[in-house]
Amino acid sequence: MNVKYILLNALALASASVNANPAPVTDINLNRPSMTSSAVQATGSVEQRLAALERMVEARTEAQLRMTQQLQTLLDEVSELRGVTETHAYQLDEILQRQRDIYQEIDRRVSAIQLPTQQPTAVSPTNASTPTVAYSSDASENDAYDKAVNMVLKDRRYDAAIPEFESFIRNYPNSSYAPNAHYWLGQLLFNNNELAKAKTHFERVVTNFPEASKVADSLLKLGQVAEREGDKSAALKYYRQLTQQQPNATSAKLAQERITALQ
Repeated sequence: MNVKYILLNALALASASVNANPAPVTDINLNRPSMTSSAVQATGSVEQRLAALERMVEARTEAQLRMTQQLQTLLDEVSELRGVTETHAYQLDEILQRQRDIYQEIDRRVSAIQLPTQQPTAVSPTNASTPTVAYSSDASENDAYDKAVNMVLKDRRYDAAIPEFESFIRNYPNSSYAPNAHYWLGQLLFNNNELAKAKTHFERVVTNFPEASKVADSLLKLGQVAEREGDKSAALKYYRQLTQQQPNATSAKLAQERITALQ
């Protein structure tokens, strides 16, 4: 009986020990929420940085594009201003040339008024090519020339003056005014952009009246005609001919400027 009692007590103690100390169990899912939250935060931070970098790159690209456009605009404006400057310089040369023509014509007329008292004899045809243009003894010749010139200087009827000069040259081919008439006619045709006709009259001054006062100006105009025609080599030829033959002429200075510009 004692043995049975002892066995029962031992069995009871063992059962109590088992119930009192259950085996520890660890739930591996307890730490997962915190780990997932950290990963999400890290991913969000990288995406934000990439987005910020993209915005910076886009802003810089747009700024560079604007600067490039502004630079191109400035270059276009500089090019346009350069063209305007060249045009104004050319127009100024034209104005100065016209003023010289007017002054020379006035000087010719003043000299012609004084001529009867200084040189009562008529001018012989052999003096027709001399630099100083004397007043002709033929009244109709003088009137015809003065009429054509007055249309330019006084009336400014440039187109109407063209047939007047043509008529004068046709009626008085050997006149002492012939070089001037050819030059004036060439100038009027040049202003109308009738370059081939203008060239013909300037060449006649140079070829037929090599001692005339209008040779230098005619060579300058021949160079300008060649420039308008796009013939750079011909323009340089005329300009160099002018500077070599008449280096002291006012037109020679303008010719040298054109040589420098074209070279």
